[in-house]
Amino acid sequence: MQLQQSGRQAFERASQRRERRCVSLQGVRAVVSAGSQPCRGLGSGRQHMVCKAVATSETSVGSTGTQTGVYYNMDSSTKTSRPRLVVLGSGWGAMSFIKGLPSNISDMYELIVVSPRNYFLYTPLLPAVATGTMEERSIVEPVRNFIVGKGDFYEALCKDIDPVAKELVCCFPEDAGLDSACFKLSYDVLVMAVGSVNNTFGIKGVDQYCFYFKSIEDAGRLRARVSECFERAALPATPEEERKKLLTFVVVGGGPTGVEVAAELYDMIECDLAKLYPNIVKDVSIQVVELMDHVLSTYDRAISIYTADQFKRAGIKLVLNSRVAAVEDGCVKVLNKANDVTEIKFGACVWATGIAMNPLIRQLQEKLPGQSHFRSVLTDECLRVKGSDGSIWALGDAATIDQPKALDYAEQLFDAADTNKDGKLNLQELKQLLNDASKEFSHLEEHARYFDSQSGIRRFGGMLPNSNTGGSTQEQQPLAPLLINPDTEVTLDQFHEVLGKIDKGLRALPATAQVANQQGKYLAKVFASTKITGSPDLDKAVAENVKPFRYFHKGSAAYVGSDKAVFDLPRIGPLTGTGAGFVWKSYETLSQFSFRNQCLVAADWLRTKIFGRDISRV
Repeated sequence: MQLQQSGRQAFERASQRRERRCVSLQGVRAVVSAGSQPCRGLGSGRQHMVCKAVATSETSVGSTGTQTGVYYNMDSSTKTSRPRLVVLGSGWGAMSFIKGLPSNISDMYELIVVSPRNYFLYTPLLPAVATGTMEERSIVEPVRNFIVGKGDFYEALCKDIDPVAKELVCCFPEDAGLDSACFKLSYDVLVMAVGSVNNTFGIKGVDQYCFYFKSIEDAGRLRARVSECFERAALPATPEEERKKLLTFVVVGGGPTGVEVAAELYDMIECDLAKLYPNIVKDVSIQVVELMDHVLSTYDRAISIYTADQFKRAGIKLVLNSRVAAVEDGCVKVLNKANDVTEIKFGACVWATGIAMNPLIRQLQEKLPGQSHFRSVLTDECLRVKGSDGSIWALGDAATIDQPKALDYAEQLFDAADTNKDGKLNLQELKQLLNDASKEFSHLEEHARYFDSQSGIRRFGGMLPNSNTGGSTQEQQPLAPLLINPDTEVTLDQFHEVLGKIDKGLRALPATAQVANQQGKYLAKVFASTKITGSPDLDKAVAENVKPFRYFHKGSAAYVGSDKAVFDLPRIGPLTGTGAGFVWKSYETLSQFSFRNQCLVAADWLRTKIFGRDISRV
C-alpha cells in the first residue's frame, strides 16, 4: 500500500511538473513570452512550434476541465519552397493517398499526417475479428510504416479548422489515458479523410445498449460480450428464460456489415461453441433486423434471395420490413409496416446501420459558402472542397461529389446525337449518346451498361443471360420502356422525360472502402504529378489540367457463412457458393496493404481451420 501511495504521489508530481512546463492562457489564443523554451518542430526549414511556460489555471482547448499542456504553433514569416500538405485521418482514403505518394514526395511537399488513431484498420475483416477467426494485429498496420521517409505523423484529434487563416487546432486523444496536449498547426493544402460516425437516427437507447461496429475496439468488446453471455448462460442456476435471452444476438442492419457479423457469429457457434457448450447451444438465436424487404438491398436481387436461403438453412432469422423503435437494457423494440411492436430480448445487440456526419465536417460547413449536404462536404469532380479556393481537398466518407445534372444539357446532347437531324433518335443513336455522355456525366454510365446488357453486348457475346448491371430492377430502369420495341424512336420530349428520371435517381458514391481507396490513389497521382500550393492564383493553371475523378465499380462481395460468399460483379452477374467463398478469402488476404499482413491473415485462416477459434475473454 505504501509503495502504491508513493508511486501515485510521484506520478502526480510529475504531472504537475509537465503542466507547469507548458500550459495555455486563454485557450490557445495567447502565450506569455516569459521563460520560453523551444519545443520540437514539425519539420525542417522553419520554426513551427514554440512552447512557453507560464503559471496559470486556465483550461486549454479540448480539455476536460483539468490543466493541460498546449503547444502553440509559431510559424516564422520565412516560407520554404515546399507547401505544407496536412492529411487528416488514417482510414482507407488517407492511407491509400499516402501509400500512393512516391518515396521522394518530401522534395515537393512538407507532409504531415494527423489522426487520433496511429494505425490503419482493414475494416472488411472486422467481423472476423469479433468472433476470433482473425486476430486484431493481423488487420492493423501502423501509420508510421506508411509515412516513414515521406513526412511526419502526429497522433492527435483535429478539433477545429480555420479555412481563412489556414490553421488547425489539434489535441492528443483524450481516450489515450494521458493529458490532452493541444497545438495549432498551419497548412497550405489540407486533405480531409476523417470519415464518418455512427448514426443512431435519434433512436432512444442505441448509445447505451448497442454495440457499434466501426473500430477494432468495437470488435473486441463484442467478442468479449459473446463470451460473457455463453459463460453466464452455462451456469447451473441460470433460468431458462434468462438463458435464452443471453444467447439471443440481434444485428440491426441487413447490409454487408450486418450480414457478415451474423454469418461470422453463426460460424463461431456452429464450429466451436457447439462443442464447448453442448447443453445450451440449442437456445442460441441470431436475428437480423432490416428495414427493406430483403437483405443486401444494394446487390443483385438473386444474391439477396441466395443469402436469405443460406440464412434460413443456418437458422438465422430475418426480421424484414421492420425498424427499431427503441432499445432498452436487454430488449429491442421492433416496429413493422403494420405498426405492430415486437420486443426482442437479447444478450448482445449490434448496431450496423447508417453513418452520420463527422462533427469536424459540420464545423467546416458552417465556415464555407455553398455547403449544405447532410452527411459530408461538397466537392467538385476533382475532390476540391467547394468554397475553399482549392486549399482543402476531401475524400472518402467525408466527401460528396456535387455532380452536374444531365437534364440541364438535354438539348445539346440530343442535337449532337441526332446525326440525320430528323428530330428523333433511334436506339443505336441513343446508345451512342449514353456512352459518350457518361464521360461527362458519370451517373449515366450505369444506364449505358444496362442498355448494353439488354442487347447482349459486352456480356461475353451474349452467352450470359441478361441481368441488371446497374443494381435496379427492370421496372425501375427509366430506359426499360424504350427497349421493348427495337424500332423505337425517341423524341426530344421523351428524352427530357428519361433524363429527368435518371437525374432524380442521381446519388452520391457509396460510403465504401472501395470508393475511398480509389479516391486516395487518384489524389496521390494528382499531388505527385504537379505541385499543389493551395493558392488560387498559383494553382489556376494546374486546376484546368486536373482530370476529374471517375469511380470504377469493381463489384461487391459479402461473406454469408459456412465458407460461402457472394459476389455482385458488373457485366458478369452474381457469383455465389463455396467457390465464391474461397475467392473471397483469397481476395481479402491479397488486398492487405503489406506482405506482413498478408501472411498474418493467411495464417489466421489456416489456424482457425485447424485449431478452431479462441473464445477466451481476455
